[in-house]
Amino acid sequence: MVRAGRADETSMVVAAQAGDPRALDDLAAMYLPLVYAIVRRALGEPADVDDVVQETMLRALPELRTLRTPECFRPWLATIATRQISTHLHRRHADAERTAPLDELTDPPDADTENLALIHVELSAHRRKTVRASRWLDPDARALLSLWLLETAGRLTRPELAAALGTSVAHAGVRVQRMRNQLELSRSLVAALEAGPRCPRLTAVLGGWGGVPSALWRKRITRHTRSCADCVRAADELVPLDRLVVALALLPVPPARSATVLDRPALAGATANAVVTGAESGGAESAEAGSGSDAGVRAGLLGQLV
Repeated sequence: MVRAGRADETSMVVAAQAGDPRALDDLAAMYLPLVYAIVRRALGEPADVDDVVQETMLRALPELRTLRTPECFRPWLATIATRQISTHLHRRHADAERTAPLDELTDPPDADTENLALIHVELSAHRRKTVRASRWLDPDARALLSLWLLETAGRLTRPELAAALGTSVAHAGVRVQRMRNQLELSRSLVAALEAGPRCPRLTAVLGGWGGVPSALWRKRITRHTRSCADCVRAADELVPLDRLVVALALLPVPPARSATVLDRPALAGATANAVVTGAESGGAESAEAGSGSDAGVRAGLLGQLV
């Protein structure tokens, strides 16, 4: 994603709020990769990613007119994405033990649907282990992990990350550190589970475990792995997290994903509503530009993105 200058981005947001359909098209095209990266890293499963990215766009486009500080569009959009992720994860977390088999939570997505994203995510066994370790994080920590990876890759600043969380920069740093500590424990946990041969004492601890990552079993397993010499040795072989995070953060949007997420009537309707509403508040000239049919808006926005 080639980012425009901050002044150009702000001008684009202002124009979109005033009802300029071309600006709205360009804005959506520019920020779809950001939304996709945040959601994809937090959720993993392609079907869930499609739904949450679509929900994020459906909320953001009609509400664009409510944004009082156009220069804060990026953290504002990240906030919406993060809230949608948290809602989805909490809902899924409540049903996980009844509905989610282990292979759905640990196996990488099919190559025919991810293409270039897999090049970045699965370059090594260490990166794959980190991806699997992220499934053991609490729902809010998984959403924060997505933002932190983008910060590490230079796509978000720390103030923007803090704004997306709705907290101060100092408190955002505390939350990031807590998330990193939880991720490191989870990486050690995954290393111990996948060690060959597995520690027999760990196997005994796992009695009754259904194979689904959860906070309860994370605590039980890490209680053992932190005090077991064999499990500690398995964790010692892990590559430091700071050497992996950039490759984990950069996730290009596969063309098939764009088509699946964006080529839907609901999104086109939301886009048309955003343009018309913005036009009504921006003057007669903008209103005339934004009063075209849903099909016209669809051709502009979706044609560029797909």
